[in-house]
Amino acid sequence: MKLKEIDKKTYRAKLNQVIVGFIITLAILAVTFGAILIALFGDIFAVDTVATALEQAEPASNFRYNFLGVMLALLSCGLILQQLKHKPFFNEIYYIWQLKQVQNTIYRRLKKIKKASVDGDINALIILRFYYASLEQLYTLDDNTLTMSSLKNDMTKLEQLIGEQEIDISAFNQELLTRYK
Repeated sequence: MKLKEIDKKTYRAKLNQVIVGFIITLAILAVTFGAILIALFGDIFAVDTVATALEQAEPASNFRYNFLGVMLALLSCGLILQQLKHKPFFNEIYYIWQLKQVQNTIYRRLKKIKKASVDGDINALIILRFYYASLEQLYTLDDNTLTMSSLKNDMTKLEQLIGEQEIDISAFNQELLTRYK
């Protein structure tokens, strides 16, 4: 994976639009699916609903149908996003999503990668440089200033470790991670 330049303002605007659209679509679909399920199955499983409701003084619960409606709405929204992720509007959002997946994979192996980098493993140094550069990009896009100073310290330590070596992050690919399971 290669790092790309992302315009922060464009990314945040598109991400906010997707989040709002997702929430609105989820709410509408959840209510719709819940209402359809209640209309279809709500009275079938109730035994003498009117008499039971009057005797117990509480209405029959449709929680399971509403819950199923929410689950169907989540599934539908996920499928919609899956279909839209390759559209030009989603370029920045999908790139960041992929980048976070790669970072998560690196993070799970970070202890072994750091140990190998201290031993002078070039692949580990490439992975760490990519990891820190990608974290810096994400922290900047998300306005995460709290952990930026810690990241800068880690980057400085890595640069001291690298010294005069030429380490190019464009050489990073996910296959390098297979050595550090």
